[in-house]
Amino acid sequence: MKERLTMELPLGSEIMTTVRLATGSMASLMRLDLDRSEDCKVCVTESLLLITHAGFSRARVTYYEDGGLFVRIEGEGERGAACAVPEDEISAALLGALAENVEIIREGMFSVSFAFKA
Repeated sequence: MKERLTMELPLGSEIMTTVRLATGSMASLMRLDLDRSEDCKVCVTESLLLITHAGFSRARVTYYEDGGLFVRIEGEGERGAACAVPEDEISAALLGALAENVEIIREGMFSVSFAFKA
């Protein structure tokens, strides 16, 4: 896999627009159609919400190319108090329905990864 873009950012609602724009740009570069691009943006947003609920205030978002778009999102920094909410299960279900190769690791360094094949 070739690394294409990595962003380290604070988590907050004001940063979501920037991350969604970057995700849409990467999806366009990977030649994903509009529907798959929108699905990818939803998956990135839901992943960031999961990481926020896990107690992280920062995240690293990495986009890779390998016959499609692969995304890995990791919580960064000190992990604060987690506040798991019922919506977390909805977020996980959305990821499973929209993306391929979904992996959510909740132990230790919280991370979410998924793929959208071209």
